[in-house]
Amino acid sequence: MRKRLVHYLIILAVIVVMNFFLPRMMPGSPLKSLAGENPGDLTAAEKMGILEAYHLNDPLPVQFVSYLKDLFTFRWGDSYVKRQPIASLIASRAGWTLLLAGSGMVLSAVIGTGLGAWSAFGRKKKRDMPVLLTTTVISSMPPFWIAVLLLAVFGVRLKWFPIYGAYSMWGAYTGIAKILDTCRHLFLPLVTLVLASLMSFFTTSRYATLKILEEDYVKMARLRGISGKRVVFCYVIRNTLIPVFTLFMMDIGYLLSGSVVIETVFSYPGLGTLMREAVMARDYPLMQYTFLLSSVLTVAALFLADVLYSRLDPRMEVGRG
Repeated sequence: MRKRLVHYLIILAVIVVMNFFLPRMMPGSPLKSLAGENPGDLTAAEKMGILEAYHLNDPLPVQFVSYLKDLFTFRWGDSYVKRQPIASLIASRAGWTLLLAGSGMVLSAVIGTGLGAWSAFGRKKKRDMPVLLTTTVISSMPPFWIAVLLLAVFGVRLKWFPIYGAYSMWGAYTGIAKILDTCRHLFLPLVTLVLASLMSFFTTSRYATLKILEEDYVKMARLRGISGKRVVFCYVIRNTLIPVFTLFMMDIGYLLSGSVVIETVFSYPGLGTLMREAVMARDYPLMQYTFLLSSVLTVAALFLADVLYSRLDPRMEVGRG
């Protein structure tokens, strides 16, 4: 356990270092965002003054030390573009992303795992091929294309759902009306996210179930006369959920970054949209801390999966011993 913890701490240290240097290796400059106008219209003295005011003219080692100091003292500063504290910006957007991506992950895992197991149990029946083909066709569509299609049909054409935002900006809803309004805005982005991530859970569940059905202990359970339902739930489904759990925990790390395209299409005010705006404006501080938050969440999810995996599959603990 201690050795694994040390490994993850080393990974976090590498992420912290890369998180500083990678944004600065990108082409472009934050000068336009800082100046609020075309940098070509500024004099050399004005450009130098702006860079010095934000300490962008300091040597990289000096900027890196300042970055580490601000990181560990939680003084993250202000965004170049938003002119607001980064911590408050992230806090205001995180809830919407957790609502969208968290709901999408749970629904994708439940629906994909259920369909995959159902398809595997019916592998010699007529239902297997239609389910497999349908999920394959859906997974082959880019998330951007799915989002635009749903937006055009159900938002613009039929007008069943709102086409942008997370709530009605001009509607003073309260109570149940506010919840329903939020759900209406959430529906199309959520369906897009579920359809885009369904295939990974479906494939994992299907092929894990097919493999487990051929295991000797499953065949012996049937020969011993154990009821079919007990074989399915205690011998097959229980072991199928182990790789599904691993996939689910790995996807937690994509809560912040996995919905960037979908949030952009639907103008959903989550962290994905915030990350995109930071990248487009070369907003170094905002890029650093949104990327860092996504990376830390990924590492934390993998560490938690590593710890819980031995409880789900005791053979892993035996293997380590």
